[in-house]
Amino acid sequence: MRILVVGGSGLIGAHVVDVLRERGHAATTVARTAQPGVDHLLDVGSASIEELRPLLAGHDGVVYATRTEEQRPLPKPIYPEFRRDNVDPVVRLFTAARLEGLTRGVVMGSYYTYFDRLHPQWRLAERHTYIRCRLEQAREGRAAAGEGLPVAVLELPFVFGRAGDRLPNWAGPLDRWARSRTPLVAPTGGSAAASARSVAEVAVDALEKASGADIPVADENLTWHDMIARIADAVGRRRRVTRMPSGAAKAALRLGGALQALGRKESGVNPSYLADLLLADLFIEPTSGRPLDPALRETFPSGAA
Repeated sequence: MRILVVGGSGLIGAHVVDVLRERGHAATTVARTAQPGVDHLLDVGSASIEELRPLLAGHDGVVYATRTEEQRPLPKPIYPEFRRDNVDPVVRLFTAARLEGLTRGVVMGSYYTYFDRLHPQWRLAERHTYIRCRLEQAREGRAAAGEGLPVAVLELPFVFGRAGDRLPNWAGPLDRWARSRTPLVAPTGGSAAASARSVAEVAVDALEKASGADIPVADENLTWHDMIARIADAVGRRRRVTRMPSGAAKAALRLGGALQALGRKESGVNPSYLADLLLADLFIEPTSGRPLDPALRETFPSGAA
């Protein structure tokens, strides 16, 4: 196969490229900024169908591996911007891919769409603009691709790992907290987690099978307490993690939501309802069973400054 990886310079995209090449496939990369290993420079977020078609020509498939910061507060209303960042580029990309005769695709999505299917009573799309746009991204991207171009959507949890100097965007604050003298606290609840390498292997499996499925991905399910404790252990600052009362977590997040509202701002995951997610067990079953510790140590290396 010859695969175009959009976001090929990012954490997950770089691992996808590695796995493709290890399995004997050809990988072409496109990104917004020039970096080693990037074949084409293009902002796919704003590129037209006509600009995308020459990049896609001659490929068998395409992987969309870019992401949006869902927690960044923006002036109301935020839906148009989130749709512009999450949905419209995917629709244009897969329209162009269909026109060029590609036969397979993968979108790196979010595990919130998995929980939307599992728990419709949570009303996730109604309460959170980011989740609404992730659902629209999958639905409208597949509609643009048509029947001859199956598109697998990988529903991703916390992703650990490293690719060169590329780390998860949330890793920095947790790293500084784990290395500090600030007490470590964790609420109830937890999250599924996976390594970037595992995500890449699942993505390439989906391409090889020309899968059009929704694929939740998880190596382990971790409580917040266990995740924070393992991060502290990885950086060499093992210590006790105190349980945060659920009421305190709810109050803090609702206050954040109220302050955002006063400033006429919103974020993709609404802090007024974030406590409902934070305190839940956002676990995926079954897990792969692959050990997460190597990727965790890559993300939070011991002794790093």
